[in-house]
Amino acid sequence: MKNFRSIVITGASSGIGEALACDYSAPGIALALTGRDQARLSVVAEACRARGATVLASPIDVTDRASFAAWLTAFDDAHPVDLILANAGVSIDQERSSLGDFSLIRKTMEVNFNGVLNTIEPLVDRLVSRKQGQIGLVSSLASFIGLPYSASYNASQAAVRVWGESIRFVLKPDNVGVSVICPGFVVSRITAAAPFPMPFLMSAERASGIIRRGLARNKARIAFPVGTKAAVWFGTTIPGGWAARLLGG
Repeated sequence: MKNFRSIVITGASSGIGEALACDYSAPGIALALTGRDQARLSVVAEACRARGATVLASPIDVTDRASFAAWLTAFDDAHPVDLILANAGVSIDQERSSLGDFSLIRKTMEVNFNGVLNTIEPLVDRLVSRKQGQIGLVSSLASFIGLPYSASYNASQAAVRVWGESIRFVLKPDNVGVSVICPGFVVSRITAAAPFPMPFLMSAERASGIIRRGLARNKARIAFPVGTKAAVWFGTTIPGGWAARLLGG
């Protein structure tokens, strides 16, 4: 079982990121938190400090590669990081999965995938040199199958999942673990705006417990809840034409 003392969490101002930040907070824990909403991030940071954690919080944009790298390395200099949680993400597709406005598709890819790269790149060599650490990449169960809604979100999460599952093999000899986190529907600002039914909707606090246990065990894939996971597994095992017809395609 792994224990973590210095933790980076992106997308920490709400949802899963907020729950993870609060649950990891304790005396002797150092947290580097980012989020788009300055006011909400400040509330989360204060809640973490109240639990005894040392907190560095900034609304820095994960797509600002140079500034984010400088911020991450400065934190690592002071508190050598042993857990990176790349959690920041957006779902901003509009009608017809934004085929009428490709700027939204590109923005989704920039935040959801390039933002992950910008989170990992500045620190991965440092974890390798220390021969320890864990990387958690938040993807989605939506990454396994082409669903009718939010095409760019689904595609970006597929990229995160496959990249993470692949680099796990590369980093294993250096004792750096990689876990890909694939939630189903979890209460957040993203799900609050979703225009479709969300079976097995789970609280962020419950999701945090599942994720933390999986990271401590260096699980390759942390996928939940069971009902949605089973439905997705079934969809990936049947012929593509059947799956499309089931989804209305």
